[in-house]
Amino acid sequence: MPVARARRFATSRPAGSPLASGAVDVEGSVRLPAIAVDPVRAIGRRVLIALGVLAVVVFVVWIDRQGYNDTSDGEVDLLDALYYSTVSLSTTGYGDITPVSDSARIVNVLLITPLRVLFLIVLVGTTLEALTSRSRVQLRINRWRKTLREHTVVVGYGVKGRSAVTTLLSNGIEKDSIVVVDPQSEAIAEANEAGLTGIIGDATRSEVLRRVGVPVATRVIVTTGRDDTSVLATLTARQLNPKADVVVAVREAENVGLVRQSGADSVVISSDAVGRLLGLATVSPALGHVLEDLISTGEGLEVAEREVLPREEGRVPRQVDDLVIAVVRDDEVLPYHSPAIGHLLRGDRMVVVRPAEELPWAGRPGSREGTSATPRQDADDVVEEPGAG
Repeated sequence: MPVARARRFATSRPAGSPLASGAVDVEGSVRLPAIAVDPVRAIGRRVLIALGVLAVVVFVVWIDRQGYNDTSDGEVDLLDALYYSTVSLSTTGYGDITPVSDSARIVNVLLITPLRVLFLIVLVGTTLEALTSRSRVQLRINRWRKTLREHTVVVGYGVKGRSAVTTLLSNGIEKDSIVVVDPQSEAIAEANEAGLTGIIGDATRSEVLRRVGVPVATRVIVTTGRDDTSVLATLTARQLNPKADVVVAVREAENVGLVRQSGADSVVISSDAVGRLLGLATVSPALGHVLEDLISTGEGLEVAEREVLPREEGRVPRQVDDLVIAVVRDDEVLPYHSPAIGHLLRGDRMVVVRPAEELPWAGRPGSREGTSATPRQDADDVVEEPGAG
């Protein structure tokens, strides 16, 4: 679809929509998840550092006490060493105790002066931390940009976006590899609380999608609240990355063609899906319960796609522990009853219904085969096809 046509389609956005009302906080700004720090522990650490610095200076002055002169009695004892160290580190410097020997003066120049600087930094650490927080955040952002590769971009962090992220996490996708884009600062703050990196901005703009790393992303999920915005965001993402898998949610079925023409690989019609689920739940409450269980994560049953394990090669789908409903072979989806499947081959992928909890045959991404229990090896595993010799 031409860009001009897509932009004309997107101009129907009402003035009260987030992108038109100026609700964007800072366009294109990156927000990384905050690193939690216990304030009591941080203060205690600073106090210990300050006491440690003071103890070192007291020890050094006491060892070289012959090189110091006390104007009151001429001698420096342990209390005088503590007194001199305190007033010296705090830069008070009354001048009643002074270093007179060359060694004492060298120690003051090479050791006590640097420790005095460290002591002052610890005392004003809160102020310095506030002043340098911006630099630290920018450093984290620069480091994050350098490592951003083959990640997943989620456009929109509303109800659909949050559900999509939850499903990704439950299927082994790491939080560090998910980046959220949303024009609302409140949504990005919520994503940060969930441990995700977020960028505030309009996903229909190529500059914002470049900041989020779409050109090097593996997947792009578009879950905006308006179909016109989804069309333009999809078109922009596809222009930046022709190879990424782009999955888009739309409200109305009539916009599916526009979204596919913009470059979407998969389109989910949210209103029709909800309507079908409502109708099925009305006709058959049990069927509605099962379908709701299948699309939810974390409990009961779930639908998943996984690779054929080495021990499953050469079997037929009904010999697999999971309930196989389709086989993906050479990018073609074959239903479970298709005679073209025959036996499972190396490199095949299966769409299965499996328990949500981890089981030996429910191969989760990142888990090793057979680590939780011994795979089932029954006599029923070897079943001959009808007519086999």
